[in-house]
Amino acid sequence: MSDGREKSYVLFPMGEKRFALPAEVVAELARPDHLQRFPHRTPLLAGVLVRRGRIVPVCDVAQILLGPDAPPRKFFLIANCQVGSSQEWTAIPVTGECELASLEPARVVEGAPAYVTGSVTAGAETVAVVDLEKLLAMETSQPNAPTPGASQSQLADTGQAGSPDPGTLETPR
Repeated sequence: MSDGREKSYVLFPMGEKRFALPAEVVAELARPDHLQRFPHRTPLLAGVLVRRGRIVPVCDVAQILLGPDAPPRKFFLIANCQVGSSQEWTAIPVTGECELASLEPARVVEGAPAYVTGSVTAGAETVAVVDLEKLLAMETSQPNAPTPGASQSQLADTGQAGSPDPGTLETPR
């Protein structure tokens, strides 16, 4: 029985796990048209998409959520993200279709990462609610951020995962 505290969330898959974003920050779920890659030294930035006349950065957060062995992602969940003083779209690659659900929020579990702001229960599954801005800020707050191409042992030493293999993002044929 609900006490009326339910909120809408978008549950998104990352491999065998699911995570949630508050529905009010999600703009759309999209199949990738064409991911534009370019040389850079920003570990989470996979490239950019052009959606609805906008250039949208693609931030591959799977490396933080799952580690370097994250499975291929085939959709982009586009969410509003606070960048400086403005709201901007940011795309995050996900492994499958998302689900919109009205769920009752629960408190964050002690010891959860800083980017987890709470949890929701969907059936028998407890799903972490993610704060996208905090998740993306982890890249810039890590003093020992690896450079692209870092070895797995270097990644383990810093407690981070490096850039995904560019081939991990599937594109339609």
